[in-house]
Amino acid sequence: QVQLVESGGGLLQAGGSLRLSCAASGNIFSINTMGWYRQAPGKARDLVATISSGGSTDYGDSVKGRFTISRDNDKNTVYLQMNSLKPEDTAVYFCFLKQSTVLPIVTQDYWGQGTQVTVSS
Repeated sequence: QVQLVESGGGLLQAGGSLRLSCAASGNIFSINTMGWYRQAPGKARDLVATISSGGSTDYGDSVKGRFTISRDNDKNTVYLQMNSLKPEDTAVYFCFLKQSTVLPIVTQDYWGQGTQVTVSS
């Protein structure tokens, strides 16, 4: 089992910055991918950013150039630095961890409880 604890959400005005953190604990494999999705009221959940244990990153189109994902492998913690925030960034942000066993090959997905980010105009 893996547990994810998120923190750093809050309320701020457009143009501001916020940093989210997500700490993982439990049976974590050395090779894994962590990242963030978000979901606004009435909308589908969409990708924010991902980062592999090797440091490879991917970003959703709506946050490219504004958000930066990073991680500390020793602490099993992933961060999301959010700059130039817009009202449309308002959503619940969910941290995730994905990893796979070898024999048999089974993919394991874990999710945090979500943290609210609200950006006012």
